[in-house]
Amino acid sequence: MELTLKINEFPTDVRTFENGWKQFDIDTGEQIVTVTVKAKMFKKLEQAQENYPQWVAAIAGKMGEKTDKGFVLNEPNIQTFERKPKESKEPTTNVASAAG
Repeated sequence: MELTLKINEFPTDVRTFENGWKQFDIDTGEQIVTVTVKAKMFKKLEQAQENYPQWVAAIAGKMGEKTDKGFVLNEPNIQTFERKPKESKEPTTNVASAAG
């Protein structure tokens, strides 16, 4: 089963392994998803954190083996996007004053 997780906060507990691989957990509220990626892929999250005031990351992969609290995400891919604040849709009012 393929799935996509969306996050907008940088992972807090990142573990580094051999060859610079990074591993972190995402708490979905129901399960803990463990994600392991190459350093180059993880760099996308670091750059989003540094470059955008608000951002969102889509982490897509295949549901892997079960763990005690959830499962492992196999073959993860990360895409990051700047999140722009929604513009107010209230009409603007122009007030003109006449001097007389």
